[in-house]
Parts: sequence; structure tokens; C-alpha cells
Amino acid sequence: MTLQARVWDLGYAAGWGLVRAMPQRWAMRLFEVTADRAARGGGPVQLRRNLARVLSTAPEQVPDELMRASLRSYARYWCEAFRLPSMDPVRLAATIDSVATGVEHIHEAASRGRGAVLALPHSGNWDLAGVWLVQRVGTPTVVAERLQPESLFRRFVRFRESLGFEIIPLTGGAAPPFEQLTARLRQGRMVGLLGERDLSGAGVPVTFFGEAACMPAGPARLAIDTGAPLLPVHCWFTPDGWGFHIDAPIDTSGGVQRTTQSLADRFAAGIAAHPADWHMLQPVWTADRRARDRARSNPDH
Repeated sequence: MTLQARVWDLGYAAGWGLVRAMPQRWAMRLFEVTADRAARGGGPVQLRRNLARVLSTAPEQVPDELMRASLRSYARYWCEAFRLPSMDPVRLAATIDSVATGVEHIHEAASRGRGAVLALPHSGNWDLAGVWLVQRVGTPTVVAERLQPESLFRRFVRFRESLGFEIIPLTGGAAPPFEQLTARLRQGRMVGLLGERDLSGAGVPVTFFGEAACMPAGPARLAIDTGAPLLPVHCWFTPDGWGFHIDAPIDTSGGVQRTTQSLADRFAAGIAAHPADWHMLQPVWTADRRARDRARSNPDH
């Protein structure tokens, strides 16, 4: 393990230990101060580029207030993630019941025993959506990117398993993820997938906020192959809580490409409504991914 990897691993370990032990108000203030420091000087370049697409403006015209709010939102997600294992899941589920809309789509899928594919962007606190599923429907199955070092990946697996999730690794598992997810859906289980960032490099071409991008084929393929409904889910933060919305099922009869485009359109609507809560600091659009790849292949230029 490299020194940098060891530092990352120990940092997350400290987060789950120390932040959980701190009073909530102190912990949140610590994360807010860290976010405000990260926003100085314009904030992360890629985040600014991503938000520029959402606002249909140039990166330099993205308001500094939005950058600060976005980084605070991202910090809030991590603060809540570190504290979540010690929070009361029954109380959290009741809170979500009082604010979530569209939950009837999940209940309908569960009552039919068909399972459902829940597709989410990296917005708000998606782990809380999973906590609600555990309490109200049953164990959700989610896919986890295999992080490095392996010890860090195992920490994230233990974290989400402690919340009641079943974890399938994106790589290095007992069987290909698609096969395992298909089996769970045919058992009537719920599958949750973060769906706006293509990690494979072989995603489906879509238009996202008016520009070319690629998104994973998995949500559409799973829904088409199993007959399970594909339900877009959006999560966001409110000043004193959370917001959650489950959209009506997407029509999958047009095939993988058209279904994925419909999903991209639903994601765009949710992100546009709550741009500060979209935690995307990585390239999503094709132009940015190509620029990143060129920079990696020509590090001296």
C-alpha cells in the first residue's frame, strides 16, 4: 500500500470514528468550514465546469455562491455518512415518509413481486434513501466501485452493510454484477444504481443538458431484461432535512438507448431543480472526458 493510499484509508477511518463521536452541531460546522476553504479561489475546476452545463453558462460565470453551496452540500453528505451508522434508522424512515413523494411507485413494484431498478444521480444523501428501503420494503442491492486501497473498499462495504444493504462489487466479485443484479430483480428485490457517470468507458451515448455524454447501460438493460420497472429517484437537501422524489416508471419499450436518454432527461430535471446538491466533481460530458484523457497521455503539455 502506498503512503497516499494509507493516508486516505486512515482519514476515512478517523471520519467514521471521530465525527460520529462529536456533537452533531460541531461536526457539521467543521465540515462547513472545510467546504468554505475548498471554495476559495473558485473551487474545484471540474465541479465548476459541470455546474456551468446545468446553468447553460460559461464556467467563469457560475456564481461563487453556488460553488460554495455545492461544496457545503458535498461536505454535508460526508458528515452525514460518517454519522449515519449511529443514527436511528426507524426514526429516519419516519422522517423520510413525511417528505418523500412518489413512494407509491416503489410500493406498487414491491406488491407485484417484480422488484424495481432505482436509478439515482449523485445528489443529496442517497444512502438515506437506502435506509428507507430497508425499513419499508426490504434489503436493497447496490453496486460498489472497488476503491483502492482494498482496506478502504472494505470500510465502505462494512458501512453500507451496517445500514442493511447488500453490496455487489463492480469488479472482482464472485460473478459479473449484471448476472447478480438480474437474479435479485427476478427474486422481487430492489436494486439501486447511481446512474449518471459511466465508469466502464463503454456507456450509452446521450444528450445531457444539451451536450454529448455517455451514461451506464445497466439500469436500462436490467429493466428491459427482467421486466422490472425503472424508477428514477432524486435526493436533495433542505435546510432542516432532506427531499426525496421517485418518478413514475420509464417506458423501456424503445430499447436501451432511448430508455437511457429518457433517464438522462429525468436526471437533468432533478439536477436543474437542485443544482447545489449534485455532487459531481468528475468529468461526465464527452468533451471533458476526452480532455482529461489527452492530459493524462501528454502530461508535459
